[in-house]
Amino acid sequence: MGGFLLRLIINGIALLLVAYLLPGVHVASITAALVSALILGIVNALLRPILVILTLPVVLLTLGLFTLVINAFTFYLVAHLHLGLTVDGFGSAFLGALVLTIVSYLLSSLIRVGDRTR
Repeated sequence: MGGFLLRLIINGIALLLVAYLLPGVHVASITAALVSALILGIVNALLRPILVILTLPVVLLTLGLFTLVINAFTFYLVAHLHLGLTVDGFGSAFLGALVLTIVSYLLSSLIRVGDRTR
Protein backbone atom coordinates (compact mmCIF):
# COMPACT_ATOMS: atom_id res chain seq x y z
CA MET A 1 0.00 0.00 0.00
CA GLY A 2 2.91 2.35 0.69
CA GLY A 3 4.18 1.93 -2.87
CA PHE A 4 0.74 2.77 -4.23
CA LEU A 5 0.52 5.98 -2.19
CA LEU A 6 4.05 6.97 -3.14
CA ARG A 7 3.29 6.45 -6.84
CA LEU A 8 0.06 8.45 -6.48
CA ILE A 9 1.92 11.34 -4.85
CA ILE A 10 4.63 11.22 -7.53
CA ASN A 11 2.03 11.29 -10.31
CA GLY A 12 0.16 14.13 -8.58
CA ILE A 13 3.37 16.17 -8.33
CA ALA A 14 4.17 15.35 -11.95
CA LEU A 15 0.71 16.54 -12.97
CA LEU A 16 1.25 19.81 -11.11
CA LEU A 17 4.59 20.24 -12.91
CA VAL A 18 2.93 19.57 -16.26
CA ALA A 19 0.35 22.26 -15.52
CA TYR A 20 3.16 24.64 -14.57
CA LEU A 21 5.22 23.87 -17.70
CA LEU A 22 2.47 23.75 -20.34
CA PRO A 23 0.10 26.67 -20.86
CA GLY A 24 -2.68 24.40 -22.23
CA VAL A 25 -2.92 22.19 -19.13
CA HIS A 26 -4.52 23.50 -15.94
CA VAL A 27 -4.93 21.94 -12.48
CA ALA A 28 -7.24 23.60 -9.95
CA SER A 29 -5.51 22.43 -6.75
CA ILE A 30 -3.23 19.85 -5.18
CA THR A 31 -6.26 17.75 -4.31
CA ALA A 32 -7.47 17.94 -7.91
CA ALA A 33 -4.02 16.82 -9.07
CA LEU A 34 -4.06 13.81 -6.74
CA VAL A 35 -7.62 12.82 -7.69
CA SER A 36 -6.86 13.27 -11.40
CA ALA A 37 -3.66 11.22 -11.04
CA LEU A 38 -5.65 8.45 -9.34
CA ILE A 39 -8.34 8.42 -12.03
CA LEU A 40 -5.71 8.61 -14.78
CA GLY A 41 -4.00 5.57 -13.26
CA ILE A 42 -7.28 3.65 -13.16
CA VAL A 43 -8.15 4.63 -16.75
CA ASN A 44 -4.66 3.62 -17.91
CA ALA A 45 -4.96 0.29 -16.11
CA LEU A 46 -8.43 -0.56 -17.42
CA LEU A 47 -9.05 1.26 -20.71
CA ARG A 48 -5.56 1.64 -22.21
CA PRO A 49 -4.94 -2.12 -22.79
CA ILE A 50 -8.30 -2.41 -24.54
CA LEU A 51 -7.47 0.57 -26.77
CA VAL A 52 -4.05 -0.89 -27.59
CA ILE A 53 -5.62 -4.21 -28.61
CA LEU A 54 -8.32 -2.51 -30.69
CA THR A 55 -5.76 -0.37 -32.50
CA LEU A 56 -3.07 -3.05 -32.71
CA PRO A 57 -2.67 -2.87 -36.51
CA VAL A 58 -2.03 0.89 -36.31
CA VAL A 59 0.27 0.45 -33.32
CA LEU A 60 2.30 -2.14 -35.23
CA LEU A 61 2.34 -0.04 -38.41
CA THR A 62 3.69 2.97 -36.52
CA LEU A 63 6.15 0.83 -34.54
CA GLY A 64 4.39 1.67 -31.28
CA LEU A 65 4.24 5.43 -31.74
CA PHE A 66 0.44 5.33 -31.87
CA THR A 67 0.49 4.53 -28.16
CA LEU A 68 1.38 8.20 -27.66
CA VAL A 69 -1.98 9.07 -29.21
CA ILE A 70 -3.68 6.55 -26.90
CA ASN A 71 -1.97 8.16 -23.90
CA ALA A 72 -3.15 11.57 -25.09
CA PHE A 73 -6.69 10.25 -25.47
CA THR A 74 -6.76 8.89 -21.91
CA PHE A 75 -5.32 12.19 -20.61
CA TYR A 76 -7.97 14.10 -22.58
CA LEU A 77 -10.69 11.77 -21.30
CA VAL A 78 -9.73 12.29 -17.64
CA ALA A 79 -9.61 16.05 -18.21
CA HIS A 80 -13.21 15.93 -19.43
CA LEU A 81 -14.42 14.27 -16.22
CA HIS A 82 -14.30 17.72 -14.51
CA LEU A 83 -12.06 16.68 -11.63
CA GLY A 84 -10.04 19.90 -11.61
CA LEU A 85 -7.81 18.97 -14.56
CA THR A 86 -8.54 20.82 -17.79
CA VAL A 87 -6.82 20.86 -21.16
CA ASP A 88 -7.35 23.36 -23.95
CA GLY A 89 -7.41 20.78 -26.74
CA PHE A 90 -6.11 17.48 -27.99
CA GLY A 91 -2.71 18.99 -28.81
CA SER A 92 -2.34 20.13 -25.22
CA ALA A 93 -3.45 16.68 -24.06
CA PHE A 94 -0.82 15.08 -26.31
CA LEU A 95 1.97 17.27 -24.97
CA GLY A 96 0.62 16.96 -21.43
CA ALA A 97 0.61 13.16 -21.56
CA LEU A 98 4.11 13.13 -23.02
CA VAL A 99 5.53 15.52 -20.42
CA LEU A 100 3.64 13.70 -17.63
CA THR A 101 5.25 10.42 -18.64
CA ILE A 102 8.73 11.94 -18.69
CA VAL A 103 8.36 13.89 -15.43
CA SER A 104 6.78 10.92 -13.63
CA TYR A 105 9.59 8.67 -14.81
CA LEU A 106 12.26 11.13 -13.67
CA LEU A 107 10.65 11.62 -10.25
CA SER A 108 10.27 7.85 -9.81
CA SER A 109 13.94 7.40 -10.76
CA LEU A 110 14.98 9.96 -8.15
CA ILE A 111 12.99 8.14 -5.48
CA ARG A 112 14.51 4.79 -6.46
CA VAL A 113 18.04 6.25 -6.39
CA GLY A 114 17.33 7.69 -2.95
CA ASP A 115 16.15 4.27 -1.74
CA ARG A 116 19.34 2.54 -2.95
CA THR A 117 21.66 4.86 -1.05
CA ARG A 118 20.16 3.95 2.33
